[in-house]
Amino acid sequence: MNDWTAAAALAGLDPATRTRLAALSPQRMPRGAVLFRPGDTASGFSVVLDGRIEVFLTGTSGRELMLYAVEPGQSCVQTTLGLLGGGAYSAEAICAQEGHFVLIPRPLFLSLMEASATFRALVFAAFAQRMGDMVGLLERVSFQSVEIRLAQALLARASGGRVEATQAELAAQIGSAREVVSRRLDAFARSGWVRQERGAVVLQDAAALVRLAAAAAL
Repeated sequence: MNDWTAAAALAGLDPATRTRLAALSPQRMPRGAVLFRPGDTASGFSVVLDGRIEVFLTGTSGRELMLYAVEPGQSCVQTTLGLLGGGAYSAEAICAQEGHFVLIPRPLFLSLMEASATFRALVFAAFAQRMGDMVGLLERVSFQSVEIRLAQALLARASGGRVEATQAELAAQIGSAREVVSRRLDAFARSGWVRQERGAVVLQDAAALVRLAAAAAL
């Protein structure tokens, strides 16, 4: 993957910083790979070139909540906090879609944060955007019903009218329990909005789901 800095939309960096980063080689992310677990320390700053990483928080009951996904051009809050503050990870990151990333080692990351204004601005801009997403997640989990969050998740994940996801995966994404998602999907199916298949949900009345999802703005 030639000139990954351009592929990763880092063209705004100063030439000296791009030269230092270009010496790093992309690494493959196989689907299902665990990139970090609670208690691990951040070894570097990951730049996702393609693919998707999902970051989960697990409660003492075993219930999971997907905090956010990291796709090309996005950053990982947990990693940035760990590198800048020295704390350990409290969540788990799993590669949901095979792809490639570049790991900027911690010493180089900290050196660039100190020496390069353009690199520092890029990191903080991505961090601010991600924190905004986290606040949005908190608002949705706190104030929106499960039905609305589930409708939004189905619409967001649908490809060709089909959502490739298990009930447990959907529950983790919307901050609910699998049993609750199962009951809501059954209700959606009885209304003719969806059809459930093993490991997937087929959208049969997307317009109804759009109307339900839009109720969040009322």
